[in-house]
Amino acid sequence: MSDTLRQLATAAGLLLEWEDSDGETRQLPEERQRRLLSILGFPADDEPAMRDSLKRLKRLNEPEGPEQWPPLITADGGYSVALPSSLTPGTPFTLILEQGGRRAGYLEKRDYLPAVAEIGYHRLQIANVEITLAVAPAQCFSPKDAVTEPTPRLWGLAAQLYALRRPGDGGIGDALALEIFAARAAEQGAAALAISPTHAMFSADPERYSPYSPSSRLLHNVLYGSPEILLGKAAVKKAEAQGDLEARMRRLEADDYLDWPAAARTKLAWLRTLYDDLTTRQDSEAQALRQNLAAFRQAGGSLLEDHCRFEALQMEFGPSDWHDWPQALRDPANPDVSRFAEAHSQEVGFHAFLQWVADQGLAHAQKAARDAGMKVGLIADLAVGADAAGSQTWSRQSEMLEGVSIGAPPDLLNVHGQDWGLAAFSPYGLVHAGFRSFIDMLRNAFTHAGGLRIDHILGLMRLWLIPYGAPPTEGGYLRYPFDDMLRLVALESWRHRGIVIGEDLGTVAPGFREHLAARGILGMQVLWFELDENDAFLPASDWSAEALATTSTHDLPTVAGWWAGRDIEWRSRLGLLKETQSTESEQGERRRARARLASTLGLLCNGSLTRTLEASDIPTSQVLDACARHLGRTPAPLALLPVEDALGLEEQANLPGTIDEHPNWQRRWTADADVLLASDEVRHRLGELARARKASGTEAPREPQS
Repeated sequence: MSDTLRQLATAAGLLLEWEDSDGETRQLPEERQRRLLSILGFPADDEPAMRDSLKRLKRLNEPEGPEQWPPLITADGGYSVALPSSLTPGTPFTLILEQGGRRAGYLEKRDYLPAVAEIGYHRLQIANVEITLAVAPAQCFSPKDAVTEPTPRLWGLAAQLYALRRPGDGGIGDALALEIFAARAAEQGAAALAISPTHAMFSADPERYSPYSPSSRLLHNVLYGSPEILLGKAAVKKAEAQGDLEARMRRLEADDYLDWPAAARTKLAWLRTLYDDLTTRQDSEAQALRQNLAAFRQAGGSLLEDHCRFEALQMEFGPSDWHDWPQALRDPANPDVSRFAEAHSQEVGFHAFLQWVADQGLAHAQKAARDAGMKVGLIADLAVGADAAGSQTWSRQSEMLEGVSIGAPPDLLNVHGQDWGLAAFSPYGLVHAGFRSFIDMLRNAFTHAGGLRIDHILGLMRLWLIPYGAPPTEGGYLRYPFDDMLRLVALESWRHRGIVIGEDLGTVAPGFREHLAARGILGMQVLWFELDENDAFLPASDWSAEALATTSTHDLPTVAGWWAGRDIEWRSRLGLLKETQSTESEQGERRRARARLASTLGLLCNGSLTRTLEASDIPTSQVLDACARHLGRTPAPLALLPVEDALGLEEQANLPGTIDEHPNWQRRWTADADVLLASDEVRHRLGELARARKASGTEAPREPQS
């Protein structure tokens, strides 16, 4: 490899070497480096091209003076601030603090600003420029901060929002059902309720409904809105009575599976009737509501306006990729887009109305959770990327990468790697824009929640990016401004008083989890992966005190499904087993694993690991109760029990590696949100979890092992 290529690839942020899931060192081949560099905008076809790319990168990474500085730099509170480039000692500066007040001084060193103790977004005026200085706290807001206890032992539930039911929901879980369910969970002692992502989807294309492939992570899914909260039940009933909408809604509500396209079209139809009525009524109530909507729209600024224009454009052109629109409409700043918005102002306004309804619904749900006694309340979920054809990539093009999608390299679970088909942030674009989209994304997620789960949090450090048309094995890692992004997460965490959970499952970089712990970000530990070197399930006392504890996730088997081997049945039926696996071999290993789990849970007589038939004979309800107790006994500051495991359901929400073959994100729970947790069995199980949590908090902490 030429030295110039290595320098260019390194400067561009490509990871030339990494450790795979087997602990083996992997290297990025030269031809793959050239392809990725070209996609990233740094041609590397020959020496002249590489030298030119290096010069441009040097200007990006090492600005010569303040006039080339990015609009925002980050710093840790109480530490001197590294400046993007050197200035003469004695250079004067003024710092205008976000909380009020000014501080003037002079640089004592060429490269550093004196330490700033106050956290916040301050304005730094120096050398004839003004930039934002984001000063972060040492750690995120934590469960300890939420309850003001030295060793918190909180517990909560994890719910798929769409799966909740209430009379009149039209076949899809919504914010009102969430509000009801949160109150019922709080009554049984839950401190938190983690929910599936609420990111904005595609109103014009309801066939796209995976919550982890959103149109935009900067706004909300309008299908979760509950206009009853704002407009009253009578207005909603009147809108639903149009045509055959009410009959269609009742049919959808009766289904065990969520028909996303039908439910979306039906709901959007009566929501449009509601909006048209609101905009034409002249009574004082309607006028007050319109004023509130106008205030919401003004506060949303260009972020909200661009998204609403995108939605209106998609309605005009039908389900489509914005890259295929007329050239002038592909740029949100083009005057033709403004002219379109003026000509279709009612349609653009409708989508602002939808966002208003969704936003207020989530606000009410969080308030209900806190008012009912939850110390944390809702925990939002942040997807790792956005749909390349969606609103976020259209409205923030300079901050997103084109030509590559996010995925994962081959590992123990996916020998061919994974391509998630999602667009990634551009690390250079983020820095150049002052991390605008990243901050907007965090604020949107935190605004109506007491916590945030960041999916694939390794993406803050590096992402596996795959060129369009290439298999996942032909991707490469790109580095991101990790320290800057962690500081911004911590800063927004404290501004919103929300805890942070990082989904750190699978293969992660060496030392990564230690970085998260140092910032007060909880990792994740899942029952199925908490094993020792002999594949025995760890006792509860050996789980980490620096991570959330849970039995499972939406991508993994439920406890009842794992115990019954339901996940093996699905993978076998759909051809998802590896070449070295068979249904018989997997079921045989599951019998042995059941015995190991039963032993750890204290359910096997004499603790025998060989009496597998005895483990199979244990009633599933006993296993579920024991798993809840096991979770409760861990030293984790927060334990989350998925609703499926509280109810004892066998089917999981999502089966990775499938699209239409498995009913991903479609299963709805049978009972209404108001009574979902009311049965004696569920109340007993949650009581077991609550009692175990309380008992674990009174135990002396283990001495750290050397």
